[in-house]
Amino acid sequence: MNVECLPVGPLGTNCYIVSKEKNALIIDPGGEPDKIIGYLNRIKATPSAILLTHAHFDHIGAVEDLRNEFGIEVYLHTLEHSWLENPQLNGSVAFIGNEISAKPPEHELKAGKLNLRTFSFEVVHTPGHSPGSVSFIFHEGNFIIGGDVLFKQGIGRTDLPGGDLSQLEKSIQNHFYTLPDNFTVYPGHGPRTTIQDEKINNPFVR
Repeated sequence: MNVECLPVGPLGTNCYIVSKEKNALIIDPGGEPDKIIGYLNRIKATPSAILLTHAHFDHIGAVEDLRNEFGIEVYLHTLEHSWLENPQLNGSVAFIGNEISAKPPEHELKAGKLNLRTFSFEVVHTPGHSPGSVSFIFHEGNFIIGGDVLFKQGIGRTDLPGGDLSQLEKSIQNHFYTLPDNFTVYPGHGPRTTIQDEKINNPFVR
């Protein structure tokens, strides 16, 4: 299993391509669809789905282009289904002055195991940065893709609509810090880190 990080969009959001046996998952395509399509073509992988950790504008900018290019479906937590098509809710109008939207997702992400073609992983609900935030735990690969929950020596902001610092702390303590120390954390922005490093060095949640 390979994990490729492609910083994309107006805020350099980390879009992740998880690939295995020429199959791929696209996670948080925040913009620059040509960059994402080009990478998938280079590795000759066929995407199975678009997975969204949450529906803020900087994580969804390329959703519609990729959905149309590959004929694939979108997975998102039900609490943010309406955000995908609403520029007011996803923050694009307020933050960049442009409307970013996409059609509603085809699938609801729920806590538990999810199997998509050659991939098997765990979905956990990790609110705090946003109410419908989820994280994807790939136990086989010893990594978690967590969106804007836990960063390298940082945490997701909680001053946006639906944010809650107490919830965010619980999400990190209950779903991140309970993972083995050697797990890699792939965040929505910035460099990757490990569970062990954040337990020791994160100034916000230890």
